[in-house]
Amino acid sequence: MAQAQEFEKVLSSSDTNVASFEDHGVSVLKRIQHFLHSTPAAVPLIVLILSVAIFGIAIGGRFFSSYTLTLILQQIAIVGILGAAQTLVILTAGIDLSIGVIMVFSAVVMGNCAVTYGLPTPLAVAIGLGVGMLCGLLNGALVAYMKLPPFIVTLGTWNIVMATNFIYSANQTIRDADVAAQAPLLHLFGVNFKVGTAVLTLGVIAMVVLVLVLWYVLNHTAWGRHVYAVGDDPEAAKLSGIQTKKVLMAVYALAGLIAAFAAWVSIGRNGSISPSAAVTDYNLQAITATVIGGISLFGGRGSILGTLFGAMIVGVVSMGLNMLGADPQWKVLLTGMLIIGAVGIDQWIRKVSG
Repeated sequence: MAQAQEFEKVLSSSDTNVASFEDHGVSVLKRIQHFLHSTPAAVPLIVLILSVAIFGIAIGGRFFSSYTLTLILQQIAIVGILGAAQTLVILTAGIDLSIGVIMVFSAVVMGNCAVTYGLPTPLAVAIGLGVGMLCGLLNGALVAYMKLPPFIVTLGTWNIVMATNFIYSANQTIRDADVAAQAPLLHLFGVNFKVGTAVLTLGVIAMVVLVLVLWYVLNHTAWGRHVYAVGDDPEAAKLSGIQTKKVLMAVYALAGLIAAFAAWVSIGRNGSISPSAAVTDYNLQAITATVIGGISLFGGRGSILGTLFGAMIVGVVSMGLNMLGADPQWKVLLTGMLIIGAVGIDQWIRKVSG
C-alpha cells in the first residue's frame, strides 16, 4: 500500500464534525417579522380586533349589538367584492382604476336591458356580466400585449367607460319601483334574513363566499400560484414556463367580471340604478381595503382574506366614528393614516425575504 501523502496525514488528524453556526437566538422583533411575512392576513386581523375593542370601550354595549355589527357587514359588501377584484390585479403588480365605473356601467346595462328593453332578467344579468368581462379583457389586452403600464391603461379606460356610461344612459336613473315591478331578480342580493337577532343580506353572504372561493383558488390551484409568480417576478415566471400574458388577461377579465357581479349586488343594496354613481369613490374604497388588508402594491404577496379584513376595518372605523358623533373628516384622516401605516409595515415585512 502506498505511503500516505503529507496532506493526507494532516487531513486524517483534522476535526471531522460538520460545520455549524452558533445560534445566539432570534430577537422577538425578527420572529414577529417572520411570522407576519408567512401570515400576511395577520396584520389586518390584529388591527380589526383592536379597532373593534377600542370603539367597543368608547361606545359601550351598543357597538357590540348584532344590529350594529351586521349593519357594518351590509355597508361593506360592495366594497368587499370590488376589493376582491382589485386584489387579483394588485397581486400581479398592477392596479385597476376602472373597476368602480365598470361596476356602475354594468348595473346600468343590466337595468336598461331588463326594465327599458323588457328582456328576461337572467339574460339582462348575463349581458351585464359580459360587459364587465369585456371591459376587463380590454384592460388585460392593453397591459399584457401592448405592454402599457396598468396605471395609465386603467386611467384611460376609467374615462372611456365613464363617458360611455353617461352617453348610453343619457344620465337617466332607473327607479326602484320600476326595478321591483319589472325585474325583481335584480334585487336578489338585497334580500335579508335573520340569524338569531342578527340581520344579514344575501349580498353579505355573496361577498364572504366570493372571498373564500378566491382564497382557495389563489392558494390551492396552479393558476393561483401563477398569479403570485407573475406579480413577484414576471421574467422569472416566464422562464419557468408560465404564460404570463394569458395569466394577466385572465386576471383582468376576472376582475371585470367580479366588478359586474358587484353591480348586481349594488342594485339589491341601493334599489335604484343611477349612472351618476360613477362619480363616487368606489374604486378608491376598494384600493383602500386592499392596501389596508396587507396586499403588497409591489405584487406577489398578500392574502385575499386580508382584503376582507381591510374592508371591515374601514367599516368599523366609519360606524364607530358615526356613533360617537365625530366630524366625518376624522374618518378620512384615520383612513389615510391606516394606508400609510399598511404600506410601511409591508416594506418592513418584505425585508425578511432579502
